[in-house]
Amino acid sequence: MIFPKIRVLRSHGKQYIPDLDAVELTAAFRGRPELDEPATDGERRNVEQAAAICPTGAITAEPFTLDLGRCLFCGECARRAPHSIRFTNDYRIGSPTREGLILRPGDRRVPFDPAQVRPEIRQFFGRALQLREVSAGGDASVEMELNATGNVNFDLDRYGIGFTASPRHADGVVLSGPVSQNMAEALEICYDAVAEPKILVVCGSEACSGGLFAGSRAIDRTFLKRHRPDLWLPGAPTHPMTYIDGMRCLLGKKKRE
Repeated sequence: MIFPKIRVLRSHGKQYIPDLDAVELTAAFRGRPELDEPATDGERRNVEQAAAICPTGAITAEPFTLDLGRCLFCGECARRAPHSIRFTNDYRIGSPTREGLILRPGDRRVPFDPAQVRPEIRQFFGRALQLREVSAGGDASVEMELNATGNVNFDLDRYGIGFTASPRHADGVVLSGPVSQNMAEALEICYDAVAEPKILVVCGSEACSGGLFAGSRAIDRTFLKRHRPDLWLPGAPTHPMTYIDGMRCLLGKKKRE
């Protein structure tokens, strides 16, 4: 019986990640973009063209910025303006504020300001945190990545962070999807069912900004005007490590260097 297990180990390797704070993703992963000011008129025109073709309006040419909350990480902008935009494999892109997702030339990391985190979050949830995930019109891509945080590779439960089926048992809500009109009331009911104090995590570019559906009549994002998110996690979809890094920073278990 031991030989089949040895064959599996040799063919698949060791799936378990011992230290989630030391993970480096493959160079092919499209993570945090870096911007450089255009040095020539031609490069400036390329940036303007990149802004024009961006399907979610994540790029502005003047001043030159890129909004991770709108970005789909498709990479078309980097192909159009390779001297001014390039994507790195950095997955550490979560922020406690929406403004923290706006990148400018020269930015070499997404800051995580602990002063923007409510004190009660680390006081009450630093040792254990259970969340209710709500897909408010999402396409299931972010939801699948969130499910992966509990698999044998990442095993986020080792840090006391997991998901629960009932909002009555939850400490907060993880929101994915652009928030459709059909899900707006259900989302509010679920959030209200969570006892205070509670946290709100917005996960995925659709949840952060509406994504491709931002201008749709079928979207109702008034929930985010009534409730302040504690953590913004961009991505299309959000990588499990982006979620893990963001949650660990939110709870004060790591600092973003």
